[in-house]
Formats: sequence, C-alpha cells, structure tokens
Amino acid sequence: MGDKSRAFVSKALEVATQNPDFLPRSFDIDEMRKDVELYEALYPIVLAFAQLQELLDDTHVTVGSEAYAAALQVYSYAKASGKGGGLDVMVDELGQRFARKSRKLKPQEATTQPQTTVS
Repeated sequence: MGDKSRAFVSKALEVATQNPDFLPRSFDIDEMRKDVELYEALYPIVLAFAQLQELLDDTHVTVGSEAYAAALQVYSYAKASGKGGGLDVMVDELGQRFARKSRKLKPQEATTQPQTTVS
C-alpha cells in the first residue's frame, strides 16, 4: 500500500472503531485492528529490506562489471602472448564468447524469396 492507501485504512479503522453500529455483526473490528497493526509494524522492516535489496543489486552489478572487465584483460593478454605459448586452445575457448553465428537463410525464407525470371 502506498501512503494514500495507508491513510485510508487508518481512517477506515478509526471510523469502524467509533461507529461499529453500522457494520454487520460478521465484521470483526478487532481482526481489522490486528491486520493494520501488523502491517504498520512490518512496514519499516519491508522498507529496510527494499533498501538492502537495492544495495545488493548495485553491488552485484558493480562486481559483475569489474569481473567482466578483468576477464577481458585476461583474454587480451592471452591473445597477445598466446601464439606458441601454449595458450592457443584457451584463447579459442575464451574467444567463443565473441563468436558470431553466420546468418543462413532458413528453409522457409529461401522458399519465400521472390524469384526473378529472365525473358
């Protein structure tokens, strides 16, 4: 719930508490009060976890970026000194990350290509 909804719920609880006569007998004001109190008690914890999650996400992205940059350096150094240095296989394995697949016409595309006729 956002701030407006929280205010609405609090006000509704206040109205229900001060005017219980208009509510059906099956409506349990004490149960509503418990829900509101628990929600309010959990609210700061949820906010703290959201902030922690944001910090974890930021750290995760930063560390991943730094690890990837270091891996690129390893690849670059290995390529530069790999020929004849016994690193050829490893350089090829690392290079698979950057391999591009050739674009081949799919059988469906080959049959839908317009054919030109010479008259």
